[in-house]
Amino acid sequence: MAKFHNEHEPLGGSLFSKTTVICAILALIAAVILAKRMVLGLGSVTNLNNGYPWGIWIVYDVVIGTAFACGGYAMAILCYVLNKGEYHPMVRPALLASAFGYTLGGISIIFDLGRWWNAWHILVPSYWNSGSVMFEVALCVMAYIVVLWIEFSPAILSKLGLKDSKKKLEKILFVFVALGVLLPSMHQSSLGTLLVVMGYQIHPLWQTPILPLLFLASAITMGFSIVVFEALLGSSAFNRSVRHEMPQLAKLARIIQGMMVAYLVIRFGDIVVRGAIADLFTSGIRSLMFWIEIALFATPVVLFAKEENRTSKKGLWIGACCLLLAGALYRLDAFLVAYQTGAGWSYFPSVQELLVTIGIIATEILLYVVFVRKFPVFYTHKLTPAELAAAHEK
Repeated sequence: MAKFHNEHEPLGGSLFSKTTVICAILALIAAVILAKRMVLGLGSVTNLNNGYPWGIWIVYDVVIGTAFACGGYAMAILCYVLNKGEYHPMVRPALLASAFGYTLGGISIIFDLGRWWNAWHILVPSYWNSGSVMFEVALCVMAYIVVLWIEFSPAILSKLGLKDSKKKLEKILFVFVALGVLLPSMHQSSLGTLLVVMGYQIHPLWQTPILPLLFLASAITMGFSIVVFEALLGSSAFNRSVRHEMPQLAKLARIIQGMMVAYLVIRFGDIVVRGAIADLFTSGIRSLMFWIEIALFATPVVLFAKEENRTSKKGLWIGACCLLLAGALYRLDAFLVAYQTGAGWSYFPSVQELLVTIGIIATEILLYVVFVRKFPVFYTHKLTPAELAAAHEK
């Protein structure tokens, strides 16, 4: 069997397509709405109120978006902590998606702040409240954005032809890899802590002292799922084969399945211990949303139990999509649906809020397409010249 010579290369091709044009239009619409927000305030474009000061922007930008961007974090754990070098070809695409996800999330937070002009306070120690969970999340997210771009910078240096700089950076890159594991572990778990401190305002189906563990575990699993999702979507969108990556994707499916079994056991065990079993069936819309979550979380467990589903594109795609939807719904439910601020208050995102959220997603897709076409992100699988000659002879 012929061996393959592997290296990172730009995909090339035109940057203009239906996808990039649509994404650019959606991003422009979001930019116009955000400009209006900066001039006229949050009330001009959102349905936020004193009862619901956090809406879909915060939930997506900080809570859901950063979990979707955990691919780089999950692969760092797998490749560098657990020393599974076979997954190395998947690291750079995951890092790029993580860098864009966290960067856009970090920028978007500025628009979520009522007094955005005070955002610079986070950089000045005299303003720091070291006992604040929100402070810890903000500082960790900002630091992780820097770390992600440093981790991805070898691809940029390669594109610029700065080989010496790339070699020097690679000698100290292990420091940033370590930070790239530590920082997300801190702020993903702290997102759960944000709900813990809200106490009775969060419905019992979601309120638990182990929220930090549940948020961290689901974020890591979403990270593995987004790697599978991106690999399969990239193969279709960019017409590249994933044949050589299928064995690794199948192993990721097995990891996802095992983690989801543990997650569901812990979550239901916690509900039993807290005596919240009755709430599973008597909480109206919240009970319904909870069971939809569980059904989506459980789908990969059942699906990936069969080897044929772990080794097929269709099976991997369905499993990854279900888990990503489950993780997103879990965070949406925990921060909005489960939030009980008191009688007289309600919230549903405005059309403009939804357009901004869609625009942020479109911006990430657009930038991702530009980078993978112009920078060495994906591994290519090529026969060496000698092997090509041998193949022709046969």
